[in-house]
Amino acid sequence: MFFNFFDNFKRKKNLSRLKDQNFSFLFDECESGEYVVFDTETTGLNPKEDEILSIGAVKIKDNKILTSQTFEIYLKPSREINFKSIEIHGIRPCDLQNATNAQDGIREFLRFIGSHPLIGYYLEFDVAMINKYIKPMLGITLPNRMIEVSEIYFEKRITLIPQGNIDLRFDTILKNYDIPNMGVHNAVNDAIMTAMIYLKLTMEK
Repeated sequence: MFFNFFDNFKRKKNLSRLKDQNFSFLFDECESGEYVVFDTETTGLNPKEDEILSIGAVKIKDNKILTSQTFEIYLKPSREINFKSIEIHGIRPCDLQNATNAQDGIREFLRFIGSHPLIGYYLEFDVAMINKYIKPMLGITLPNRMIEVSEIYFEKRITLIPQGNIDLRFDTILKNYDIPNMGVHNAVNDAIMTAMIYLKLTMEK
């Protein structure tokens, strides 16, 4: 009960900081039964210094992945991306020629997710990257409920191997649940694979 009170207090405080009431829908009660799985590709792993290059997302409803409702956007970075980061995310300068202005792209993403619960793999990092943009723009951090698939996976595996070392690598989870690796590493494919992991975990008896 204390946690519910504390969460509600934080939520109200967050809402009171909202600069643009056009985005108050982020705080609405979600009654659609839909979830949004999302992933970001970034220039690095430091939310304070690095930038988002692309965002991919897909919706889930009634234990089905709504592949007709995917979201993909490329964002223009403020500076040239370096070769080392290209090796990680595979996004080249030519891929960003028609990229969207970062603020406009983030606004599009917020309209896509609405107030739906968010699912991800190491979601804390992706949320921190989104918050980096929306806090200066809107004065808030993402208020959506967060669901971490690696946490669900850990809780299920630890009951089978109480004293074991649980391998939480993405490829390991895919392999253990016979989920096909979609090969091409990008934000949309990663979001879809994460959605498949989530459904396997939550439908498992």
